[in-house]
Amino acid sequence: MISGSVRLTGRGRKRFEGGHPWIFADDLSAADAPAGATVAIEDPRGAIVGYGLFSSQSKIRVRVFLRGDQAPAPDHWRRRVDRALAARRDAGLLDPDGACRLIAGDADGVPGMVVDHYAGVCVLQSGFQGADAIRDELVEALEASLAPRAIVERSDSAVRKLEGLERRVAVLRGALTGEVEVREDSLRYEVDVLGGHKTGHYLDQRENRRRAASAVRGGEFLDAFCYDGLFAVRAALAGARHVVCLDQAEAALERARRNAERNGVLARLSFERVDVMRELRGREDFARRFEVAVVDPPAFAKNKSELVGAERGYRELNARALSLVRDGGLLVSASCSYAMSPQLFVQTLGAAANQARRDVFLEALCGAAPDHPHLLTLPESHYLKCAFLRVRD
Repeated sequence: MISGSVRLTGRGRKRFEGGHPWIFADDLSAADAPAGATVAIEDPRGAIVGYGLFSSQSKIRVRVFLRGDQAPAPDHWRRRVDRALAARRDAGLLDPDGACRLIAGDADGVPGMVVDHYAGVCVLQSGFQGADAIRDELVEALEASLAPRAIVERSDSAVRKLEGLERRVAVLRGALTGEVEVREDSLRYEVDVLGGHKTGHYLDQRENRRRAASAVRGGEFLDAFCYDGLFAVRAALAGARHVVCLDQAEAALERARRNAERNGVLARLSFERVDVMRELRGREDFARRFEVAVVDPPAFAKNKSELVGAERGYRELNARALSLVRDGGLLVSASCSYAMSPQLFVQTLGAAANQARRDVFLEALCGAAPDHPHLLTLPESHYLKCAFLRVRD
């Protein structure tokens, strides 16, 4: 299992001892390992202090999965899968007809690998050489522990290019035809596991959708950057009189329409294919109209170098959105940009409120659903911010 070694610099040792599971290229004084290898991690004097998965190309050269000098057991990855599944079962998250993130990469001790579950179908996504190397072991562990009807690989993210890896989409086990239907409370929705975003869906907003829908008292609801429309459909099920769905992708809007029809609320939803940022600027008929407005854009900053532009973008977007919410209404604003800290996000929302000349109160600042664990020594695992903002004149 161990097929190489790396040696830490003094600075690398301090980072390792701080608990963060990522070791960067500059933290190593030596590396002797092939791409994707399981490596022994040595301190500057040569003593083994842990084990990790190696990348020959990434700035993150090693991802730590085990600390100490005892080598990983032959069934190490099976145990990690079982531990992750047990955590979801204990939390009541593993519904056979529902959806759940089974393995959240480094936060679950399985570096670079995400596995989502959609009503009996497991979808895995690898973005790292080391994750590719352990894929087959993980597939075997999932089959043994969960017995899914199909296992799909969606390793087609852009990050794979940085790792020197080809994009892959395939059904690895079982059979799959068409979309998968998922149940979430009384909500039903479809997931395109072979062609949808990420692994087919965004599971991290599940709890925030529930909270946003609970705020509806029969007024109008806006779902901007709606993707598959689940904020919108939940709002309609909760009693919203009319829901406006905005997105730039026609395929997403078509899926949102089908989800609305599947739940019997299509008559109360309208759909517009637009550039959302531009649309929110110019729609006079939206002014002070919505009881609840949701803005859940794609990440504006994928790294710290993009943070200044992202801050400006979030401020402008939320200033426009605040002008659309009626007195006493709620703006639900999300950011999935890790580089924007929760504190900076709230500060940016405050600047947006000042720009919109409205009094805005933070009722809650929420994160991702509990199947997306926040590992305290991995701050990157705490990426989603979802603010619930009460708007007053």
